[in-house]
Amino acid sequence: MKSQFRQVALIGKYHAAASGSGPGSTRSTLEDIAQFLGTQGCDVVVEDETAASSGITGYTTLDVPNIGAQCDLVLVVGGDGTMLGIGRQLARYGVPLIGINQGRLGFITDIPLDQFRATLTPMLRGEYEEDHRSLMHARVVRDGDCVFDALAMNDVVVNRAATSGMVELRVEVDGHFIANQRADGLIVATPTGSTAYALSVGGPLLHPSNPGWVLAPIAPHTLSNRPIVLPDAAEIAIELVSGRDASANFDMQSLASLLRGDRITVRRSQHRVRFLHPRGWTYFDILRKKLHWNEGS
Repeated sequence: MKSQFRQVALIGKYHAAASGSGPGSTRSTLEDIAQFLGTQGCDVVVEDETAASSGITGYTTLDVPNIGAQCDLVLVVGGDGTMLGIGRQLARYGVPLIGINQGRLGFITDIPLDQFRATLTPMLRGEYEEDHRSLMHARVVRDGDCVFDALAMNDVVVNRAATSGMVELRVEVDGHFIANQRADGLIVATPTGSTAYALSVGGPLLHPSNPGWVLAPIAPHTLSNRPIVLPDAAEIAIELVSGRDASANFDMQSLASLLRGDRITVRRSQHRVRFLHPRGWTYFDILRKKLHWNEGS
């Protein structure tokens, strides 16, 4: 039985062991996966920057928007950082993504590279679990004008510079004043991002099916400022009241040097990212492996 996905795109981590043809090189890895896909009846497309950086040839190349518009499935080879960037770009097209991890087990690139053949064979036949992840749409507004606009799959972070003191942030939810917080910063995280930076500052884990955000302060001056879970239908606004050299980060996208009075608004995007996982996959399997739960039992 051949693949139910006719045109499948390969996207690799651009700066990993670029070209070369030896075992373990990016080119060799991509060629192995591409050849395997061919045996399953798939037409293989390689993302153009991936092809240029790895040196892989012999396949149709497309940029990311055209992959979203034309392909039935995308295989992302790399780590969670690679998947975050690609997921944001492809969410608007609704194309499903499968993550093949080249390094340590990832939260969203969950198929080990050395197991891709055995794992992908039934998935390409339609035996998979589908997992939808929410995105945040964030804007930085300065003097009434939007100076930065971005999507984020993990989190939006407002924080102080490494050598400066605390920032003071005015926080509103749906236009209602919540608090002025003095802290090293503030994190707004999706359920996907609840296992990232927000977790390190004491935030809760949110199952991806929960329609909520985590709002978590970073080293707050007042210890009663605790992480809170908010509905993702709410709009969160964060205004920089005081603080030098503060910055805003949207996953890996950054706006350095926020100015006093800048407002960062966060709302739910109309788009979601579609992930496919092996049949039988659950979020708890990933937590158990990644967070080393029940080790020794």
